[in-house]
Amino acid sequence: MANKKHSSKEIFERITHQGILPLFFHKRREVSLSTLQALYSAGIRVVEYTNRGQEALENFKAMLELRDASMPDMLLGIGTIKNETEASAYHEAGADFLISPCYYQPISDYVQQHNLTWIPGCMSASEINLAEQNGVGFVKLFPGNLLGPSFMSAIKPLFPDLLFMPTGGVELEEENIRSWFKAGVSAVGMGSKLISNTILENEDYQTLTNTTKKILALTQTIKN
Repeated sequence: MANKKHSSKEIFERITHQGILPLFFHKRREVSLSTLQALYSAGIRVVEYTNRGQEALENFKAMLELRDASMPDMLLGIGTIKNETEASAYHEAGADFLISPCYYQPISDYVQQHNLTWIPGCMSASEINLAEQNGVGFVKLFPGNLLGPSFMSAIKPLFPDLLFMPTGGVELEEENIRSWFKAGVSAVGMGSKLISNTILENEDYQTLTNTTKKILALTQTIKN
């Protein structure tokens, strides 16, 4: 079960402070653990693992054990949660927060019942409004590459109290990252552009650490 329970406010502040949220999945447990360590070595303290394979839950439990043993200041969340059964399984495992690709009312009901932190994915004003009316404080714009910074600029004034994070297609280039923050996001989700299949298959953790350090520094510069 989870160690110390963190409030949604603290989790949102930690993600916002970090500026980027790395996310990944790999079916091999050793690769998942080593990737988490590489990100930690780069200065990352909040990570999203994604529920995208039958090995995900057991891998995630092993990652939580590693975190508790050697990275106590790491927040570890789970993404691609699409129903309340998955939400329950990862809540029981000890996930610090849940992320979904969509807004789904049964998940909303479950997280409210158990006082959990949830970041749902939205891609329309209607979905964002529904999320806000149901107590959501942080929205994932997904897929980010289809919506773009201009969508964020248009929507932000309508929802001034919400925090936003695009995921899907956020590039490693300064111009792209800068355009998102200028549009009003609080953080950017980074998956395969940062943690590429090539890096995972080659187990090239040093490159991942080096690249992540650069992106983390770049994002801090842009934010400040």
